[in-house]
Amino acid sequence: MTSSRVAVRTTGGKAARFTAFAERTTPALSRLAFLLTGDEHRARDLVQQALERTYLAWGRVADGNPEAYARRIVVNARIDGWRKRRRETPADPAELWDAQISDQTSGVLHRDQLVRALRTLPPAQRRVIVLRYLYDLSEADTAAELGVSAGSVKSAASRGLARLRTVLGDESSPESTTQRKGTAR
Repeated sequence: MTSSRVAVRTTGGKAARFTAFAERTTPALSRLAFLLTGDEHRARDLVQQALERTYLAWGRVADGNPEAYARRIVVNARIDGWRKRRRETPADPAELWDAQISDQTSGVLHRDQLVRALRTLPPAQRRVIVLRYLYDLSEADTAAELGVSAGSVKSAASRGLARLRTVLGDESSPESTTQRKGTAR
């Protein structure tokens, strides 16, 4: 009696499709989570939670836009975290990452400055700035992602960008020049 082996391939199955999705989107979800939290450990927890919930709903979301679904989970999970820890006090941006940066590239320094500046924004403005400008979503998509009106997105983006210009010391922008002269826009 000869025993024969049969190779079974599971390409295209739920697990294989989700694994490919997770490998493709984890870096972007990690960046989003880190920019929303400012903490690497919390960011990893948010990404894990988003991937877990996306996997559970994979049958419903796989044929639609699973990236948007996972991003929404990250944002909602962060909002839930804020609600649970209302007494959370953000760290002083000057105290974040005190270690010397050995890399000589200016990109790393600029990114570090941006993350520090983002930490100074209120949570609603930070969410809008991250989704609108770092993820390059339209105003309508950002509004849908956050469940707010497009006007709220515009207002939060305007205020957030003005605050970032102040924190980053962008004196060459037209808005800061206009504000120094005492005229309002």
